[in-house]
Amino acid sequence: MLLRFVPRVLSGVLLCFAVLVSGCSPIHTTTGAAGAATPSWARGMTTIEESALPPEARQTLTLIDQDGPFPYAKDGVVFGNFEKLLPAHERGYYHEYTVKTPGSRDRGARRIVTGRGGEVYYTDDHYESFRAVLR
Repeated sequence: MLLRFVPRVLSGVLLCFAVLVSGCSPIHTTTGAAGAATPSWARGMTTIEESALPPEARQTLTLIDQDGPFPYAKDGVVFGNFEKLLPAHERGYYHEYTVKTPGSRDRGARRIVTGRGGEVYYTDDHYESFRAVLR
C-alpha cells in the first residue's frame, strides 16, 4: 500500500511546485499595463506585458509602430493562422514580423503577429504557442 502512495504524493508535490514556479513568472499575467483589465481579444490566453518581452521583440514592435523599415523581406506578410491557435478571422487579418534571434543564422523561431483590430501576439517557438502582448 505504501508503495502506491509514495509516487502519488511525489507527483502531487512536483505538480504543485511546477504551478508555483510558473505562477511566479512575469510571462503569465492576467492584467494589462498599470493593472488594467485584460482586453477581450486576449482573454483565455497566456499573456505577457510588453516590458517583459525580449529586447529584440520590443524593437520589432517599435518598427511595426513606425511602419518599418523592416530588416527581413518577409516582415509584414499575411499570417495564415493555419495552426488555429489565434481567434479565427478572414485571410489577411493577421500579419507576421520576425523577431531577431541572437546567434541564429536564419530568421529563427520568434515572431510577432498583429491583428487588424490592434491585437499583438508573440511566439518564441515558431507558432507552437502564442502569448497575447499587453501594451
